[in-house]
Amino acid sequence: MKKSEEKFGMVLLRNLAGVLAIVWMCVIFAFSAQEKEESGEVSASFTYHMVSSTRTFFHLDLSDERVKEIADAIEGFVRKVAHMVEYGTLAVLLYIWIGQWEMSFLRRAGTAVGATAVYAATDEIHQYFVPGRAGRFSDVCIDSAGALAGVVIFALLVRIVEHVRARRLKHEN
Repeated sequence: MKKSEEKFGMVLLRNLAGVLAIVWMCVIFAFSAQEKEESGEVSASFTYHMVSSTRTFFHLDLSDERVKEIADAIEGFVRKVAHMVEYGTLAVLLYIWIGQWEMSFLRRAGTAVGATAVYAATDEIHQYFVPGRAGRFSDVCIDSAGALAGVVIFALLVRIVEHVRARRLKHEN
């Protein structure tokens, strides 16, 4: 593949990540626009199915009542992890999109995480206007931690892949 074709492919990929980041922001906004009861039902249903699937996968002898107890006990934790994953995903998409401009890793990562944190703050403000919901600074912190973790994990994975490719090329030559 020619250098110009590779460069075009990377520009296309990075711009696609920018479009996907906007789409992902809309998804986050839609989840935040759910009233408390609807959001709680979605969360409870997801957690119940997760525990139930684990029971089936590992052939655990748990009654439906026990599955519900476990699901209820871990629902809050699952919600916070879900927040971290959704904001980690947003930060990675922004990190990829920002890669089309020449800047250091720290500046690129800081910009992606910072922009994600600002979006998390605006999302919490948005929740003030949704019946039954409340904006919380602690949620902004959790979302921002997810953004930072997402970018760090993604950058480490990229470095590992680059290292493996370099070793393969070295052994081929």
